[in-house]
Amino acid sequence: MNGFKKILYPVDLSESSVKLVPYVTEMAKKFESEIHVLFVARVFDYFTGIYVPHPSINKFETEIVEGADRRMQEFVEEHFEHFPGVKTLVVAGDAAEEILKYAESEGIDLIVIGTHGRKGLEKIIFGSVAERVIKSSPVPVLLVNPYKV
Repeated sequence: MNGFKKILYPVDLSESSVKLVPYVTEMAKKFESEIHVLFVARVFDYFTGIYVPHPSINKFETEIVEGADRRMQEFVEEHFEHFPGVKTLVVAGDAAEEILKYAESEGIDLIVIGTHGRKGLEKIIFGSVAERVIKSSPVPVLLVNPYKV
């Protein structure tokens, strides 16, 4: 192992994301890593089955991606100012699938991801992106509970 040259940090742009920044930056300093920050906007294809017109859904998804892209730039400027060259991307899709696809396509060496710590019905309804990433990741995953740090 030659260290972690490329670190992927998937964010949801909430306060939880802010709490994980020190873990990402510390690892990046230690291993002189390139930082990749990824936001995945949820797609709403499942609404087409209940007669919501496709153009309405597509327009809404486009607006979400554009808004997230602006927020992502603010987030990176605010929290990664000492790390020039942070790579950012906003995509639409299934969060776990897009994280894993990005990790593979960009040759990521480490994924740093937060967990919401959902349990019971909430976990059944929303699922666990972190759990799906851990189970399928081809690279090490550092999982941090932002509510315990």
